[in-house]
Amino acid sequence: MFMLADAPSSAFAFEPSDSPIPAAERSRQLANPGFGRVFTDHMALIRFSRDKGWHDARITARRPLQMEAASSVLHYAQEIFEGMKAYSRPDGGVSLFRPDANARRFNQSARRMAMPDLPEELFLESIRALVRSEKDWIPDGDEGALYLRPFMFSSEVFLGVKPADEYLYAVIASSVGPYFRGEAPAISLWVTRDYIRAAPGGTGAAKCGGNYAASLVAQAEAIRNGCDQVVFLDAIERRWIEELGGMNIFFVFDDGSLQTPPLGGTILAGITRDSIIRLARDMGVTVREEPYSIEQWQADATSGRLTEAFACGTAAVVTAIGSVRGADGGFTIGGQSTGPLTQRLRNALVDIQRGRAPDPHGWVEQVA
Repeated sequence: MFMLADAPSSAFAFEPSDSPIPAAERSRQLANPGFGRVFTDHMALIRFSRDKGWHDARITARRPLQMEAASSVLHYAQEIFEGMKAYSRPDGGVSLFRPDANARRFNQSARRMAMPDLPEELFLESIRALVRSEKDWIPDGDEGALYLRPFMFSSEVFLGVKPADEYLYAVIASSVGPYFRGEAPAISLWVTRDYIRAAPGGTGAAKCGGNYAASLVAQAEAIRNGCDQVVFLDAIERRWIEELGGMNIFFVFDDGSLQTPPLGGTILAGITRDSIIRLARDMGVTVREEPYSIEQWQADATSGRLTEAFACGTAAVVTAIGSVRGADGGFTIGGQSTGPLTQRLRNALVDIQRGRAPDPHGWVEQVA
């Protein structure tokens, strides 16, 4: 049920914050925002109930959410989210990158978690309205962006294992710089043998908080072993590479070809992943979506057949992988730096996102 479809643009009432952060303080925060620490003045909210459908859409002051201790999300974890960015353009405008893909994936996650679909146009208008409100929060510089976090959770107050009848959808915005900070030209990975991210029939293809919660113990293991990120293997044979804790992965070979693990229900269908595949094929690069084992990865890196590897995602963009370690040893990749194809793909992606290059696929939407 959807009761706001007739006029999504006007459906969002605007309730300005009565205590916005002063411009001088905002400038200070934007000088070095880091990632996920600086938040804007406003957020989008929409409520859902089985009898009313989607209603009460507004852009309002960002504030703590009040919840009953018996709110179902706290007990049964019906929760999903998305991640996307708004970018400043050379002409002074602001744009989004493939927001329609985020809208579709949001609903795919909702269906897997037995939650109601949010009409795509309502999702998109919530993003547009918030970006127009918060565009002054986009940091300057090549890495600066406004990170947008749409999320939905069950808000019904009850105890019982069933899909809830009430939900809250919200979008918050965070001023961000690079996801990975540091001087190293490439990140390091830890191969976990003890933990898996997802199993066939599970929630691996849904963007739900539980997937990330389950990855944290393995990520902590990676940090303890001096690595930046964890790489997960498949649940059955524990040898096929799937994805990192929050990013997809690609491999570059000495014949110039590109390979990435295939989707199949256990890997998140990354929007950056899909964009990289399409851009690479535009360049004439052969791209394979095929299984790749950890043993073959080490053998190919050692022999020189594998020349580059990189992680990709909305937050990390495209980030080179320089070394891989595990309990049974490790190996390095190429020159442990950003390789030429990795750099070429990153440049092509970022230039389209930021309006510095033509957009042949119609991925960019200017919103302000």
